[in-house]
Amino acid sequence: MGTAQRPLQRVPGLQFQKLLGSGAGGFGALPNLLRYGFMAVWESEAAAEDFFNSHPLWREYKHRCQEIWTAHLAPIKSHGLWDKQNPFDYPDTSQAADGPVAVLTRASIRWHKTPRFWRYVAPTSATIAQAPGVLAAIGLGELPVVRQATFSLWTSAQAMQDYAYRSEKHKEVIKLTRQEKWYGEELFARFRVLSSRGTLDGRNPTQA
Repeated sequence: MGTAQRPLQRVPGLQFQKLLGSGAGGFGALPNLLRYGFMAVWESEAAAEDFFNSHPLWREYKHRCQEIWTAHLAPIKSHGLWDKQNPFDYPDTSQAADGPVAVLTRASIRWHKTPRFWRYVAPTSATIAQAPGVLAAIGLGELPVVRQATFSLWTSAQAMQDYAYRSEKHKEVIKLTRQEKWYGEELFARFRVLSSRGTLDGRNPTQA
């Protein structure tokens, strides 16, 4: 991860990208040094396919990895900012269809608010993995402790909304987030899963 930023800046058609570490146990503050995420916004499907099929950096990642899972997503709804921009604010030209949805939340946490964040948010985020309708969930981050994200995959938009609006713990954390202004910047995005390939923990979660 530490040496990949320069070659990624030269990838044709790559408009926005983040290399993300993951938390121990899925959502812990300590890092899991064996699992990483790559989030990318592309100018076109052709640019993405060229990168994943032939770019030397991705070939090296595949050579070093025991397992890779890749999802092709189209934004349904996105609000907030990531590095002072919304990278998912563009027209979706894909065909609408029922099926799995993915959710990405990320935040830059104010330094003096980190104890409160980790006291309330981390335990609550960990409950997502056991929520009805969840196919996969993981805590990710740009930087340890202060720049955090959560990626979750759901059987349907309804399952995701049931968790978001009916979980008392989740609603409490959202309220505290607003009242105490924990975040300097935040973003929430929801996506349709157009396709996926590979495995995560030995299976493709969208085909479970």
